[in-house]
Amino acid sequence: MIGSQALIRTLVDAQVSVCFMNPGTSEMHFVHSLDSVPEMRGVLTLFEGVATGAADGYARIADKPAAVLLHLGPGLGNGLANMHNARRAHSPIVAVVGAHATFHEKYDAPLQSDIESVARTVSGWVHTSGLPRDVAEDGAEAVAAAMTAPKQIATLVLPADVSWSEGAEPVAPHPAQLAPAVPSIKVSSISRSLASQQNTVILLGGPALGERGLRAASRIAAATGVHLLAECFPARLERGAGVPNVDRVAYLAEAAQEQFDGVTRILLAGAVSPVSFFAYPGKVGDLVPEGCVVETLAGLDQDIVGALEAVARDVAAEAEPVLSAAVDTPRPTGELNVMTLAAAIAHTLPDNAIVVDEANTSGFALPAATAGAPRHSLLTLTGGAIGQGMPVAVGAAIAAPDRRVVNLESDGSALYTIQALWTQARENLDVTTILINNSSYAILRMELLRVGADNPGPRALEMLDLSKPDVDFTAIATGLGVSAVRVTTVDELVDAIERANSTPGPSLIEAIVPPIA
Repeated sequence: MIGSQALIRTLVDAQVSVCFMNPGTSEMHFVHSLDSVPEMRGVLTLFEGVATGAADGYARIADKPAAVLLHLGPGLGNGLANMHNARRAHSPIVAVVGAHATFHEKYDAPLQSDIESVARTVSGWVHTSGLPRDVAEDGAEAVAAAMTAPKQIATLVLPADVSWSEGAEPVAPHPAQLAPAVPSIKVSSISRSLASQQNTVILLGGPALGERGLRAASRIAAATGVHLLAECFPARLERGAGVPNVDRVAYLAEAAQEQFDGVTRILLAGAVSPVSFFAYPGKVGDLVPEGCVVETLAGLDQDIVGALEAVARDVAAEAEPVLSAAVDTPRPTGELNVMTLAAAIAHTLPDNAIVVDEANTSGFALPAATAGAPRHSLLTLTGGAIGQGMPVAVGAAIAAPDRRVVNLESDGSALYTIQALWTQARENLDVTTILINNSSYAILRMELLRVGADNPGPRALEMLDLSKPDVDFTAIATGLGVSAVRVTTVDELVDAIERANSTPGPSLIEAIVPPIA
């Protein structure tokens, strides 16, 4: 058996059954081997950043890795931004990066590069297969490394001759190292302290933002009076009716400082100590108030949910979680703006939807509007590298084909990875993309002022303007095989969303919304 066939069989046996790809010459034997292992679903993308983002979205919903196949160092480079986001999300991904044949490296051919060094910037595990007889073992180790807490990207570099040569055989899956329990003595100590310490915030992140973690944290808050906050950009947050509602740490440092004002203790449960997203002249970057103590209940390498449930048993045995009540959001009327946009999404959100939010400035009203909407999973821009939304929607839809994916996408971000629409059409994915078009990098207009660059001139403002010419997203989507419509009123928006959500396959709605900044 050749190396690539043994590798794919090993991946499938380890429950890695989807591979997002944009292959090249060095990966042709991997592509050819897909016919020998039909259980592996190959998903073609037109750009590596779509493949890596899709693998991220798949992992967040499936809670297991997808594979992603990239072409040499430049292909890895093209996929790097969304691998950065996936690293921040702690998404388990097995990245297979093709390389020149081992005997060809000495020639320093045009595509030769240091793949391992680039991969290490986003990967927790990196390895190059040297021989066909080792490649399946390396693949099994990559899956185990990706799934070992804290979950991570595992990158396997696959030289072309290792892929095409005989002498390989599949191997059994390797066990991943499970997250250990937080020591009971630590749980007991924290439980005792919660009864006596006031002005405490439990900052939730990672698995703590699933339903089990939220219910346990809500019970603790109900019994002790501690306040709950979620990290600013969670990989996955369960929300809506029947789930405890938790506010997220604000993006703007000034607003986050207000959230932590008067807090004397921050208890971390799967989150890190809060800092501002950027540095600003004359403003603090550390959001922890002076004199506040930061303590960790459980990190991402530990059983976070188990720790919260143990504390809840200690301090909140009789308490019930506070669940969000269902809210029947009325059909919005009036002009189309960021407020009516949020109301339209809440009004039309299907039950058990997956919401992929890359709305940026235009989405500030969404959390409040959707708190009582039907139950949904929220996926956000974890690492700040824009161009995440459309690819993540691809992966989420493949991971959960029975759930409608609603992608809230800003116009500037969409242009980074709009090729994802082609894959949505090719795979006939149930994705409704609401593309919010304000013809600007509105968030950068806001940041221009926040960094102290007052009174910008016309040349500076031109660099943040996406008109001249206006981008016709409806035409682009249609050209990529996705049905699309442009709306300018809230009535048109609601009708378009309802139509899209009830129609199988992908749709795009270009909503013309004025910027808020």
